[in-house]
Amino acid sequence: MQARRTGGLSPASLGLAAADWWTHLMAAPGKRLELGAEALRMASVYASYAAHVLAHRHGEPDPSCCVRAEDRDRRFSHPDWQRFPFNLVQQAFLLQQDWWRQATTGVRGVSSHHEQVVAFAARQWLDTLAPNNLPATNPEVLGATLGSGGLNLLRGLGIWHDDLQRSLAGAPAAGTENFLPGRDVARTPGKVVYRNRLIELIQYAPTTPKVHPEPLLIIPAWIMKYYILDLSPANSLVRYLVDQGHTVFMISWRNPSGQDRDLGMHDYLELGPLAALDAVCRICPGTPVHAAGYCLGGTLLAIAAAALGLRGDRRLATLTLLASQTDFTEPGELSLFIDESQVSFLEDMMWAQGYLDTTQMAGAFQMLRSYDLIWSRITREYLLGQRRPPNDLMAWNADATRMPYRMHSEYLRGMYLDNDLAEGRWRVDGQAVSVEDAPQPWFVVGTESDHVAPWHSVYKIHLLAHSPITFVLTTGGHNAGIVSEPGHAGRHFHWSLREPGRPYLDPEHWLAQAAEQQGSWWPFWSDWLKQRSSAAADPPPLASPAYGDAPGEYVLQR
Repeated sequence: MQARRTGGLSPASLGLAAADWWTHLMAAPGKRLELGAEALRMASVYASYAAHVLAHRHGEPDPSCCVRAEDRDRRFSHPDWQRFPFNLVQQAFLLQQDWWRQATTGVRGVSSHHEQVVAFAARQWLDTLAPNNLPATNPEVLGATLGSGGLNLLRGLGIWHDDLQRSLAGAPAAGTENFLPGRDVARTPGKVVYRNRLIELIQYAPTTPKVHPEPLLIIPAWIMKYYILDLSPANSLVRYLVDQGHTVFMISWRNPSGQDRDLGMHDYLELGPLAALDAVCRICPGTPVHAAGYCLGGTLLAIAAAALGLRGDRRLATLTLLASQTDFTEPGELSLFIDESQVSFLEDMMWAQGYLDTTQMAGAFQMLRSYDLIWSRITREYLLGQRRPPNDLMAWNADATRMPYRMHSEYLRGMYLDNDLAEGRWRVDGQAVSVEDAPQPWFVVGTESDHVAPWHSVYKIHLLAHSPITFVLTTGGHNAGIVSEPGHAGRHFHWSLREPGRPYLDPEHWLAQAAEQQGSWWPFWSDWLKQRSSAAADPPPLASPAYGDAPGEYVLQR
């Protein structure tokens, strides 16, 4: 009951972080003096700025403002924020935000995790109180209200009512009905050629007269639907690979319910990539298989490859990780929600219902970028009355899946809390496995602005794998950096090959010496796969009997 009220956030975890910060701040008179001096300096600078603005309020304000927003902060980008009196309002807020950033960081004695939690909580509080969230202090909203006679607020009320009705009914977000898998997205032709209680395996139909004999098995994350990699035809990675002469197989995960509460990580391994690999090898006998994993699917692929390597199983030809971590010592902003107190709290909540609900996961991801995903949306839709229709990526993002109690508990504890895979404690069938047991060449992709799997964390594969690693760093975030079709404006990537036995380079030195290429990384990966494949031959037949056409049944489950 408590978890439902707090959205899955542990009050104990937040309280411990606040107590750690406050206790050490009270024991640090030097830090408090610094903050007091900084407050006086900011007040003086603001007073000078306000005097200038008041003296010239009918003209252009002084361009040398007190403090400037970060480049990614677009809350005050509208030109009217530079006019009196809104320039005074936004400068006061930005100064306050900067002071709280200094107050919540750099306090000696506070643990790194608690410092991040306190700074995050202060940021959430400030984002809530930001002047752009209130009609009376937002010049863009005031202008729209005066210009339309209040129709924007009336439209916003209608949008809010529609969202409320959908939320109460458990219906999908407005506009997502225009992106139905099989009709609008996930349209690449194929057949479901294998099914068990956890996955459907899709084999895509060839579009070229000849294909490379080595098939490609893709393992997506089970936290979301697989069709992130098969969105609209113009930006479908699957369609692109098929058009390049690859035989592609895709795992589609079932959306678990409370009855699946006892499915664990071992079940996901055996019923997921290992069962899919067996099915692919039956369809394409006598040839090794390229395997690729995205996000959590890449972590599971690394475990599977390590286990197969330990057994001497050489059915995998190459391994590709897309925004996937194998070492979790630097897991990024998600670590804010992961400590012993928080995981125990989640376990209690999941025990009661048998799974982690989609809304409970979505809330955590939205808070990581609250002014982009929460407050800017509220301002645009409810105050300006502008409903932005979703695109295919937004619709996919709203189509989340549940996660079983046991699996999610094992994953959080084994990876995020204990880092068992990187430290050699993760066991498969009673034997500890290590990434270095996988002898295949690696192709690893990190994305520059990833807040789920930061590229510095993805890069740690260099410390674990002993076989050749081609590492690619591409523009974009966790999703948009992977969905990076050729022709996408503004895309570029860096890459470098590390041969076995070469000295380790830290991420910054790697980036300084890596080769840079303009455009999408997709053709580069396709060429990498072709270089490690045999000459093109007749495509394998679609397995028969099939379980129906792609995208199958599991992807449609709510």
